[in-house]
Amino acid sequence: MVGLSMERGAILQPLKMSMEHSQELVRTESLWKSAITILPRLLARFLTRDRTISDQGCMTQFFFFACCAGTECYLLATMSYDRYLAICHPLLYASLMNLKLCLQLAAGSWLAGLLMSTIVTGLFSKSQFCGPNAIDHFFCDFAPLLELVCSDTTVLRLVTFIVCFLDVVFLFVFTWVSYICVIAVILRIPTTMGRQKTFSTCSSHLIVVTVFYGTLIVVYMIPRTASRRQLNTVLSFFYTILTPMANPLLYSLRNRQVKGALGNALRKTVACIESSY
Repeated sequence: MVGLSMERGAILQPLKMSMEHSQELVRTESLWKSAITILPRLLARFLTRDRTISDQGCMTQFFFFACCAGTECYLLATMSYDRYLAICHPLLYASLMNLKLCLQLAAGSWLAGLLMSTIVTGLFSKSQFCGPNAIDHFFCDFAPLLELVCSDTTVLRLVTFIVCFLDVVFLFVFTWVSYICVIAVILRIPTTMGRQKTFSTCSSHLIVVTVFYGTLIVVYMIPRTASRRQLNTVLSFFYTILTPMANPLLYSLRNRQVKGALGNALRKTVACIESSY
């Protein structure tokens, strides 16, 4: 994507619509969640075969992952609200969704994610860990760490459940209510072309929301059992690795400028290959 941006300078122009601002924020935050908190340690383990991590390193990884995951939940909900205003109230959209509100929603999302992560990580750091210092997971996540705690976890479990309900379930319901209103408006559009064009503006976001929230709810809201450990590990791969890597493609390839730059790059590549023969 960086190469395509350099290929076509127009892509580097400031975004004019808040919807595109929201997409940029989600793409950036998702890449941070994967590239900063998960992938470096995962790649180092594959290359060096060193599966150990310090206590401080584990808590740090959990803190930044929880912060990024919580922030992404709020940013996705913000994008759904943006689409609700754009499609259901198009005449009021420009006056309601201005740059100031966009900055406030983005800052609020990051502050909410930071607050949630600070509370849970702070409670975790006060817990006493004992038993085998082995985490049955590919990164320091909540449930695997909780299994190593030998002190009372009642307060930690209660606070985490409340945080997850507000950060995951509530925002998931809010997002889907917004999309139900959007779909209801789309179905009232008289022409098929109009319905397809309008729905195409939110289809990629709907895919991301379904995969991201669906896996989060299964992993964090349903009690973890021995028979579900492998399933949770696979589902964790979706919201930690797969979704952050797919977000730039799902969002950017719907941009006409990106499509044009990709077409130019492919034509130049084919021309170079043909000229070499």
